[in-house]
Amino acid sequence: MIHPAAIINRTAELASDVSVGAFSVIGADVEIGAGTVIGPHVIINGPTLIGEYNHIYQFSSIGEDPQDKKYDHEITRLVIGDRNIIREFSSMHRGTIQDHSVTHIGNDNLFMAYTHVAHDCVIGNHVIMANGASLAGHVHLNSHAILGGFTLVHQFTKIGQYSFAAMGSAITQDIPPFVMVGGKPTKPHGINSVGMERNGISAEDIRLIRKAYKMIYKMNLRLEDAIDQMEDLAGDSKELSDMVSFLRNVSRGILR
Repeated sequence: MIHPAAIINRTAELASDVSVGAFSVIGADVEIGAGTVIGPHVIINGPTLIGEYNHIYQFSSIGEDPQDKKYDHEITRLVIGDRNIIREFSSMHRGTIQDHSVTHIGNDNLFMAYTHVAHDCVIGNHVIMANGASLAGHVHLNSHAILGGFTLVHQFTKIGQYSFAAMGSAITQDIPPFVMVGGKPTKPHGINSVGMERNGISAEDIRLIRKAYKMIYKMNLRLEDAIDQMEDLAGDSKELSDMVSFLRNVSRGILR
């Protein structure tokens, strides 16, 4: 399963059925779980932990030093979950001690060609980053979010679950859950009702989220007042309660 032209460091730990293509280099302190396929010409440096049944395509760079001038060769990590697809020329960097020393990627995500995940990012599950989408350091990208091609995300930004960014979006502030953004400059454009329907969110919850969107963006309310009204509206709705919790913890203000 390991091509004779591949180079595997003696400290790397690979499950018995891991496949490694020609001219790939697996460095020290790398662990790779069962069923994972590493294509040709892939570079993986450690400390990096890669889970099960991932597929990393050719020319990707995984677990490299963070692009942070403060980084001084401290021991930091990249952790990748299970069943992720990482396409050609993608790059993912380890964390820094200025954050939690780890870049963390969940399960079942699709990273299309030329995507970049910088140091200290936290990515949930079922995320899609289309070709050329890039995350700066310390970004939190929550589950089921979709970033269109060549979307750029500023440092420390949080992007909520089920949000959607159109091609070429430049995201400099937090995006609430379920919200679609796009255009130049990037602005909110309604809720991602299609994404919610496809993932089994009820029509009633979608109605409540649409009403909450109007409170945030259409009623000229201060954000604090909109959040208070949303909290009263939420009732037993987990989705709307999650949206309220997100808004109470924004770090850069929200895109409005």
